[in-house]
Amino acid sequence: MRKFETLLLLSPELSAETREGILTALTGVVEREKGDMEEVDHWGMRDLAYPVRKQMRGYYVRLVYNAPAQLVAELERNIRITDGIFKFVTVKLADEVEVA
Repeated sequence: MRKFETLLLLSPELSAETREGILTALTGVVEREKGDMEEVDHWGMRDLAYPVRKQMRGYYVRLVYNAPAQLVAELERNIRITDGIFKFVTVKLADEVEVA
């Protein structure tokens, strides 16, 4: 298992219920693919440095999870087909993680 972090930029026009629905679906993908979600960190609404899809604000969420390498491809595929997510980036934080 490796430790990953994915930062999501969501549309500011989404309601809190819709945001939670998206995050629940992504957490479900991690769990379904034998991963372990460590943290879902809501950074909240922030101003953007430049317009993204004609928006100057966005809602940031950081996901930290332990997963096999192939899970990242499946998670990113789900992110790409989800409406309301503008941008995302995934970073590997550690090569080997002991999951308790």
